[in-house]
Amino acid sequence: MAKTGSAPKKVVLAYSGGLDTSIILKWLQTEFGAEVVTFTADLGQGEELGPAREKALAAGVKPENIFIEDVREDFVRDYVFPMFRANAVYEGVYLLGTSIARPLIAKRQIEIADMVGADAVCHGATGKGNDQVRFELGYYGLNPDIKVIAPWRDWDFKSRTDLLKFAESHGIEIAKDKRGEAPFSVDANLLHSSSEGKVLEDPAVAAPEFVHMRTIAPEDAPDEPEIITIGFEKGDACSINGEEMSPATLLTALNAYGKKHGIGRLDLLENRFVGMKSRGIYETPGGTILLVAHRGIEQATLDKGAAHLKDELMPKYAELIYNGFWWSPEREMLQAAIDHSQRYVSGEVTLKLYKGQAYLIGRSSPYSLYSEKIVTFEDDHGAYDQKDAEGFIKLNALRLRLLAGRDRKFGKNS
Repeated sequence: MAKTGSAPKKVVLAYSGGLDTSIILKWLQTEFGAEVVTFTADLGQGEELGPAREKALAAGVKPENIFIEDVREDFVRDYVFPMFRANAVYEGVYLLGTSIARPLIAKRQIEIADMVGADAVCHGATGKGNDQVRFELGYYGLNPDIKVIAPWRDWDFKSRTDLLKFAESHGIEIAKDKRGEAPFSVDANLLHSSSEGKVLEDPAVAAPEFVHMRTIAPEDAPDEPEIITIGFEKGDACSINGEEMSPATLLTALNAYGKKHGIGRLDLLENRFVGMKSRGIYETPGGTILLVAHRGIEQATLDKGAAHLKDELMPKYAELIYNGFWWSPEREMLQAAIDHSQRYVSGEVTLKLYKGQAYLIGRSSPYSLYSEKIVTFEDDHGAYDQKDAEGFIKLNALRLRLLAGRDRKFGKNS
């Protein structure tokens, strides 16, 4: 490996305890002689994190240098919920489940680095993907002087076989199913799971059913619909069926509803920030339900101008998150505008869950802008004078009438 600058002395590694990050841990020790600090985040990925501590200890990491933290509440409250206030979807469909987790991990790595006096941070993202960008934009956005180590771009290993040989030579445990190449790559957290690679690389071939981890197939979902009510306070979901819940508890409950009814599957051929297209199978059961519900309560409480402006801003906001610019001033500016719009986005939404879909069937709010008195087809007792519409239409038609007059006089294509 070609080294630039001085070798790091102490490195905070984003560590899952899996094979790849275990290899990275040992590589940091052997390549640089660096003291390694591991950070493992419980984001609701559904895995037991105890083994990560044992593996780090076995690799020679000091007990005081092992950080394993339950950040599920922080994740949903400070990252997922702000994103859902924006109704953010990338390329029209993707709910950004992987993207939104990276700023939190990067932030904690930088905080831990400051705490323990580390001069470098390290991630396990490959040189082809988006995550390398997301992690590193986060690092630099929080500490412009931090040294960043990206092993997949730097080391001399050319193949999975080389990695396994390195693991075996250093006594790193290799699960039997890891001796060949995994059938696909998986990332998961409380918001979603994503699967990419191998059996999924041909976008013309349907994903095998075994790829799906968070949902049952819609055709296997119950034959009877289920009705639920979600409560909102200032744009954030706060209750289900009248029961107040913390952010992470609420999303966990929505995930269970989504799994049961086969809601939240997505097969996407997306445009990565680094330039290539990739095929991903995403499952976002609770998030899919939450998006339908949030848009439902906004229907009642947002003014037309604010609602339409939000929809115009949303693609830019979603792209910023997808590309890794969570800590950018433009994302924070957009967030301020979005959060301002949510002051009266409170009330309840009723949904019907059935066979892969969440259907909005009712919404109510003390701040609703809907007026049955004005919109009714019955006698509105003077609440709305329909004759006013004539002047409104003529004023809006003025420029069209001028254009039509010219076209009739000279011909439209003259």
